[in-house]
Amino acid sequence: MSGAALPPGYVRGAHDGMVMVSRAWAADALAFALVVHGSLYSWAEAQPEREALRGRGVAWAATLPAGTDADLRTPVVVRHTRHGGMLSSFTGDLFFPPTRAPLELAAAARLTDAGVPTPEVIAYVVHPVAGVLARSDVMTRRLPAGRDFPDAWRADESPVARGALLEAVATLLRALSTAGAHHPDLNLKNVYIAREQAATTAYVLDVDRVRFTDDGQAAARNFARFARSARKWDVEHALGIGDDALVRLAALAWVDQ
Repeated sequence: MSGAALPPGYVRGAHDGMVMVSRAWAADALAFALVVHGSLYSWAEAQPEREALRGRGVAWAATLPAGTDADLRTPVVVRHTRHGGMLSSFTGDLFFPPTRAPLELAAAARLTDAGVPTPEVIAYVVHPVAGVLARSDVMTRRLPAGRDFPDAWRADESPVARGALLEAVATLLRALSTAGAHHPDLNLKNVYIAREQAATTAYVLDVDRVRFTDDGQAAARNFARFARSARKWDVEHALGIGDDALVRLAALAWVDQ
């Protein structure tokens, strides 16, 4: 398994052939969860207050009995990593070790340091399979209440609400650009919109494929990918986000079309 340097505040441990990387404050609670349940995913699924979140498979929202606040409780989401795309039915949840989980942690930590809103990775566990392959579970801190971009766009058709959405996504695009981060799968489902009081924040998801570059092309590539996804949603799902909205988004994000 990978022995690459970890971001500050993370530790690595081994449990019955599994490799776990976690926040230091969560290590003991997660080690106990592995002993009792065998995997992070099974632990989350077994929690009485769990909540099923649908996506690429089912992810479980639960509460980890550890944390940095006074109550030592942290809302988390645990997902079993799976391949996407046309070959997903064949490749399923099997990866070459160390899987893509270390890439997700490294990208998430770098994005956060650069001020890009994205879920904090609390831990991941890699399970070896037959000596040559592996499976992994990833635990992230649960985001504030919200929904993905398509659901948020449909939820309120008022110009004010949709304007706030575009401004939030523009802020995200600018932050990605400043970080030199190119997300090759920046589709509408990978942008999560959270509203806290009067603030609307766009978070970027599925960051294991993010690449960092200094060639100055990240902004244009990210906008082009997002716009392509928006036009596809318009055709296939009648989302109602037309070219006028994309032109406004480009202007807000300072991205040339």
